[in-house]
Amino acid sequence: MTTTPPRLPLLTPARWMVLPAAVLAGAALGGGYGAVKTPQYAATSYVIVVPGEKSDPAAALGFAQAYGRVATDIAVTGDAQVWAGVSADTLRAGVQASTSPDAPMISITARSAKPSTAVSMADGVARALVTNSTHAAGNTGVKVVPFSRATKPVEPVSPSASLSALVGACAGGLLGGLVLLVRPKRPARAEARHSRQGTAPVPGPSMASQQPEPEAV
Repeated sequence: MTTTPPRLPLLTPARWMVLPAAVLAGAALGGGYGAVKTPQYAATSYVIVVPGEKSDPAAALGFAQAYGRVATDIAVTGDAQVWAGVSADTLRAGVQASTSPDAPMISITARSAKPSTAVSMADGVARALVTNSTHAAGNTGVKVVPFSRATKPVEPVSPSASLSALVGACAGGLLGGLVLLVRPKRPARAEARHSRQGTAPVPGPSMASQQPEPEAV
């Protein structure tokens, strides 16, 4: 008679505890990182490229794209460091320039741990672009002029501790789910031994042995 061994549960209660533990650990790590990390503030200054008297108005858009790509380089080689009161490395790491495909405008966004420093960095880079374009106006035929100065930010742009904890909890839950999906395989020897123990051999029908009858004398 063949006996089928009972099936083991897919996940034991101990393994199910991996998921909530991973969620709690991720939330704790994310919240701690958000609480310890210094908040960052962002300030944005705008400049616009205008064509000269004898220049093609369409050239202003092309020069705006060019100035946007080299904004941080011009700021470092110019006087933006002095005006902003920061080092060249800080300008390169904390300032980002972006342009519009439809208008010859350049937005200069600076990030810093202090709101006043972010404003000084953004306005300093914008001022450096204006000064550089004035020196090169004879060759380029365009000028960069101020459009809007940066305003002092009142709230940080970096994620708060609660948001960091939520992101950490989601990441921890994802990792915990992946751990649960990756189940270790049972060794082949254990599988073979379990199969031999669960299946009993079935004896075949026994045939009665026949002995030859003695011959009559």
